[in-house]
Amino acid sequence: MIQVTPQLRILVAVEPTDFRKGIDGLARVCKDALGGDPFSGTLFVFRNRRGTALKLLTYDGQGFWLCQKRLSAGRFRFWPTRTTGPARRLEAHDLQVLLAAGNPLTAQAAPAWRRVSPAARSSRKDVRSVAGSARVPPMDAILRYRGRVITATDLAGIQALIAAHPGASRRALSEALCQLWDWRQPNGALCAMVCRGLMLALHRAGHIQLPPVRWVNPNPLARRGGERCPPVPVVVETTPLAVPLAALRPLTIQEVRGTPAEALVNSLVAQYHPLGYTHPVGEQLKYLVTTEGRPIACLLWASAPRHLGPRDRFIGWTAAVRRRHLRFLAYNTRFVILPWVRVPHLASHLLGEMARRVPADWQRRYGHRIVFLETFVDPTRSRGTCYRAANWHVLGQTTGRGHNAPSKRPTRSRKLILGYPLTPGFRAVLGASA
Repeated sequence: MIQVTPQLRILVAVEPTDFRKGIDGLARVCKDALGGDPFSGTLFVFRNRRGTALKLLTYDGQGFWLCQKRLSAGRFRFWPTRTTGPARRLEAHDLQVLLAAGNPLTAQAAPAWRRVSPAARSSRKDVRSVAGSARVPPMDAILRYRGRVITATDLAGIQALIAAHPGASRRALSEALCQLWDWRQPNGALCAMVCRGLMLALHRAGHIQLPPVRWVNPNPLARRGGERCPPVPVVVETTPLAVPLAALRPLTIQEVRGTPAEALVNSLVAQYHPLGYTHPVGEQLKYLVTTEGRPIACLLWASAPRHLGPRDRFIGWTAAVRRRHLRFLAYNTRFVILPWVRVPHLASHLLGEMARRVPADWQRRYGHRIVFLETFVDPTRSRGTCYRAANWHVLGQTTGRGHNAPSKRPTRSRKLILGYPLTPGFRAVLGASA
C-alpha cells in the first residue's frame, strides 16, 4: 500500500494526462515531461482532461503502485496552473485535501519550516523541512553513491544478479545492472562506469563479493599515483606569428575528443599552460585551433564544479535544483594560446566562437545542451581581460579552500569566477526562479 508520510515527496503534474496510459506510460511522463525519476520513491499525481479522476504512481523499492480515484459527481476544484512549471510540489496534508476534491491552498496547517531556537542561527546546519533540504534517504538505506541511494531491496537485487551470473566480469555485471535499473545518461548510454564505482564501493564495504579483476586499463591517464604518465611532448612550429586577426582567417576550430589530434592538444596544454595538463573528469570536450594547419591555441571544457556560491546565487537555484540541472553547465578548464602567437583580439574572438560551438557539440556528443559557461581566473596571474572583452560576467571569488575542503581555512589563492549565459532564458532551463 502507499504510505503518505510528511517526508514523502509529492509532485502534481500540471497538464492533463491521457488516462489510457498504464504504469510504463506514466513512468515515461514522469521522466520526460516532469523531469523526475520514477524510481526515486516520489509520489506522482495525474489528472484526466475532464478533471473527474486522479491517478497516483510511486515506486516502493520492489515495484510500482498505481492507484486511481474517479469522482461519482462533480470535478476536482483545484489544480495548479502552468505558471508553476510542469509540476508542483505538495505537502502530505495538501494531498489529503486534494484527494477529497478540496482546495489545498485554503488548507490550514502548521508552517513547514521554523527555527527551533536562537542558537540555530549560529549552527552550521539549519533545521529545515524536507522541502528545503537535501533528499531524505529511506530508512533502509545502505549506501549513497553519486546521488543514488541504495536500499536493502536494491542490495538484495544486486546480490541476486551476481549469483545468477557467476562467470561474468565486473564490467558485464555493471552493464547488466544498468539494464536492470534502466540507469542511463541523458544521451541514452548506460551509466556503466558510475555503476562499476557503485558496485566497487559496495564490495569494499563488505556488502557484496565481486569477481576478481580481469583487465587493467592500459591508459596511462587512468592510472593512479606514481604510475601516471604525463602527455608525451611534441614538436610544433615555433616561428613567431604577429599579424592582425583578419590575416589569420579563416581559422580552423576542430573538436578533437577521441581523435588522434587529442594527444597533440594534451601535449600542448601540458607544455605551455601555467597549470599544465590535468585529465578532465566527467563530460568533456577538447578543441584545437589551427591556421593553415599550424596549431595556435587549445581550449578544454569539462563538467562544471558542483558548488560555487557566487555562481549559484547568480543563477538563483537551490541545492536540490542544482543537483538536477548541473549538467547544463560547462567549465572552461584550460585555455592556452601558444606563446609565439601575438595576435590582438584572438583570445576574445575564440571565446565568442566557443559560445557558438560548445552547445551544439555537447548536444551531439552527450545528448543534452549547454546553457551556461564558466571558468576560474587566478588574479595573481591574469585579470581575465579576454573573458571580460567577450562579455563574460565576473560573478565573485572562490573561498580558496579547494574541492571538499576539510576546514574553512584557505589553502590556495582565491580565484575570480566568471560566467557567460548562452541564452536569455537560461535560468528557466536551469530550474531557477527569475
